[in-house]
Amino acid sequence: MGQKRLTGSDEDPRVAELRMAVSRLRRELAGLRTEFPDRPIAEDELAALDAMAVSGVPEIPRMRRSLLLIAGAIGSVSAVAAGLREVRNAVDLFGEPPRR
Repeated sequence: MGQKRLTGSDEDPRVAELRMAVSRLRRELAGLRTEFPDRPIAEDELAALDAMAVSGVPEIPRMRRSLLLIAGAIGSVSAVAAGLREVRNAVDLFGEPPRR
């Protein structure tokens, strides 16, 4: 994909982008005063995405599943729309999963 490693780091820049996007969305969710029923699902799936990023070898189908669950759990909470978009863009950096 033409991605370069960060200077002085062995971390894949796609992984770094994913970790930053997940971190931002987690902070935004933590700052929300309103509760919504599926918030724990969104938080669990963000933790799963972060764990995959930390491992350095995220599984594309699993990341996409997590993204769908997060989007479904958050629903129309517009306060976190930008953060969710960043997570989606970061997941998209990994490309499409192989077709069967």
